[in-house]
Amino acid sequence: MAVVGQIARMHGRHGEVILNVETDFPEQRFRRGAELFINRGGQVSPLAMTSVRFHRGRPIVGFAGVESMDQAEALAGCELRVPRERLVELAPGAFYRHDLVGCQVETSQGETVGRVIGVEGPQEASRLVVDAGGEEVLIPLASAICTAIDALSKRIVIEPPDGLLTLNAKTS
Repeated sequence: MAVVGQIARMHGRHGEVILNVETDFPEQRFRRGAELFINRGGQVSPLAMTSVRFHRGRPIVGFAGVESMDQAEALAGCELRVPRERLVELAPGAFYRHDLVGCQVETSQGETVGRVIGVEGPQEASRLVVDAGGEEVLIPLASAICTAIDALSKRIVIEPPDGLLTLNAKTS
């Protein structure tokens, strides 16, 4: 399943929640009657949206069976997912963030940096989390740095500015 959002917090007194969007298609994904899936303690269950409105680009959503502040608060932090077959088909050369996990990262000179183990941050400021031999290196997902991305071949070529690969290295 692919992550399309995360429940940020409850909103109001009637069980609504505010979502953090993790999809480029929020109006298509978050609409009344649509079904999303939530994983709580290893138990995956469907949630049907009963109401949706957008405020400052973020959906405020009501789910069937979630009618109180306490029920909504219990969902805070949970990821919302959909089966991969329900994802919108992308144009050639485009990719979903989850498609980058597992990609081999190398410099334009052919030096291996490591393998992508995650993509974090909001859509407009995403960064690759790369396992570089036991250390995590964060690489901005920007066209000036990630000069070639081939999600099908699981390969990303980067042109890192001087010091990037050592500057933001953090021990896992």
